[in-house]
Amino acid sequence: MYQTQTYDVAIVGGGMVGLATAIGLAQADLSVVVIDANTTAPSTGDAKLRVSAINKASQQLLTNLSAWQYLDGERLGPYQKMAVWDKDALGKIDFDAASISESTLGTIIENQAISYALAKRAAELSNITHLEGQRLERVAFGERETWLTLESGDNLSAALVVGADGANSWVRQQCQIPLTFWDYGHHAIVASVRTELNHDATARQAFLPDGPLAMLPLFEDNLNSIVWSVDPQQAEQLMALDDSEFNKALTAAFDSRLGLCEVVSERQSFPLRMRYARHFARHRLALVGDAAHTIHPLAGQGVNLGFLDAASLVQIVVELHEQGKDIGDYANLRRYERWRKAEAMEMIAAMEGFKRLFAGSNPLKKAVRDLGLSLVDNIAGLKTVFIKQAMGNKINLPELCQKTNSH
Repeated sequence: MYQTQTYDVAIVGGGMVGLATAIGLAQADLSVVVIDANTTAPSTGDAKLRVSAINKASQQLLTNLSAWQYLDGERLGPYQKMAVWDKDALGKIDFDAASISESTLGTIIENQAISYALAKRAAELSNITHLEGQRLERVAFGERETWLTLESGDNLSAALVVGADGANSWVRQQCQIPLTFWDYGHHAIVASVRTELNHDATARQAFLPDGPLAMLPLFEDNLNSIVWSVDPQQAEQLMALDDSEFNKALTAAFDSRLGLCEVVSERQSFPLRMRYARHFARHRLALVGDAAHTIHPLAGQGVNLGFLDAASLVQIVVELHEQGKDIGDYANLRRYERWRKAEAMEMIAAMEGFKRLFAGSNPLKKAVRDLGLSLVDNIAGLKTVFIKQAMGNKINLPELCQKTNSH
């Protein structure tokens, strides 16, 4: 009864990033257990409120993990174009995939659909044990291994624990890893919206004086997912409006670009915070995804950053494993930590710069914004760099995010 199951890696959290990490490791013949407090279900019926803009690097990762094939094609919102504009000024940028000979820039997908596709793929791998609806009660880090006790009383041990348990990570708290964080002073309102005009497979973002409003194309021609960032007081006012008043406010904020907007789901509002763990790794521990960092949803890059963590960690752990080195030794995990911290910091700084540049209606800032957006829009080379960055085409992409894999 008290027998301890031993694994190479224990992953705490069975969301998108946790499952992607598990599959990557299992495909390289490591034994993995995923301790998942939730259960996964397919995404059916009305569009779910939480969606992600999956860039090309993440799509390639999901393809190399053989999970992309399990996404329901009828629920994908691929977009070919992006339109960004400053509501109170002239600055704008328009991107088009065709300009760099690509078919799409990315795909808007419900988070639940991605998790389900990954869970389906994980179920095919005999060296992944996916414990759904299970919580971790205790974790103890030893010199050579880590012991984990589940609420059910079962005991496990692993050479490496991966904290993939989200922004309020229990694992991170247990390890007393300090956080650097600041409140963006914004709440994001999310909802599904039907528009009078077809979204034309275009992701749109308007910078309003009080915060950005994104309108992301979903899997039906007139269906969009909105992320509207406003200060908490305004969020409260918008949430208090009845649907018809909210529809009017939204249509006006969006300059009627897609005609009249009609909310077809509940509305949710949540505070936006930047979080950055001081350590992404410790002895026998690595943090991935939101457990390591959360950023402003300004460019929908949060999950793409998390998938890069997953692919990077897999690459480093598999290399260590193949060289017969200890996969949980902090000295060996430092490479992962340096790689990911640098990239997360770069993204946080970029989002912060964007947010500050586009906040408020200071005339000088406005002039800089107009000039910057117009420059990028009119200089072909600069625009290509921008698009490629948005698509996730970085120089040092982890192998699983590149097209080099044989399968």
